Amino acid sequence: MNYIVFDLEATCWEFRRASHKQEVIEIGALKLDEYAQVTEVFCRFIQPVFHPTLSPFCKKLTSIEQEDVEKAKEYREVVEEFQEWIGLFDDEEYVLCSWGFFDRKILENNCALHKMDIDWLEHHISLKHQYKDIRKLNKPIGLKRAVEQEGFEFTGTHHRGIDDAHNLAKIFGKYFDDWRY
Repeated sequence: MNYIVFDLEATCWEFRRASHKQEVIEIGALKLDEYAQVTEVFCRFIQPVFHPTLSPFCKKLTSIEQEDVEKAKEYREVVEEFQEWIGLFDDEEYVLCSWGFFDRKILENNCALHKMDIDWLEHHISLKHQYKDIRKLNKPIGLKRAVEQEGFEFTGTHHRGIDDAHNLAKIFGKYFDDWRY
């Protein structure tokens, strides 16, 4: 079983309009084994096509620069690389683990925009919602707060896919036996 702990960043605006389609601009992921040890890392920027220019708000929030996405591959190509990396084409068992449902939902939306299949997203769990239950919290909390609450240092840049994935892996490993797949 491949445990894929991942986080996405997407185009965003301070004041979003209905015409703004959010597009994935970064996939940061770690592959963990049955001992919750990181075995591989996947980090790619994606070139947005519907709104190719990142908003100042997006650049400030994510620290992703315009040149990062301009020299990146487009969505379909990066997602196919990601699918291969998780083991989809080798019929390997996997579960996608993210902090909430946003990451799965935006992958579904972007797959629809690019006319791609979404069946591969069925194997997904929200660690955020399970963490709430495990810790008996009244409501879900943010990733950074959860990491710090568990006594870990939040490392890297918050709202960078790969850094958030590394921080999420700390929580994933601590509660490895408690997650429901």
